[in-house]
Amino acid sequence: MSKDINRLKVVLAEKKRTNKWLAEQLGKDPGTVSKWCTNTMQPNLETLVEIAKVLEVDTKDLLWSIKK
Repeated sequence: MSKDINRLKVVLAEKKRTNKWLAEQLGKDPGTVSKWCTNTMQPNLETLVEIAKVLEVDTKDLLWSIKK
């Protein structure tokens, strides 16, 4: 299984938003958001739902599908 679990970096690019902008919206440290975007760390489920709301996407759009 690939270590890339979330699509946050891709969705931010699609929405023309930055890590810094997302960090400000969530009240999180920009370094933490950067780690999420590089898949070094993963946000918890509650935060994932919050991210989806801020970006106006479905939570499943923030995750890579495991189906082939």
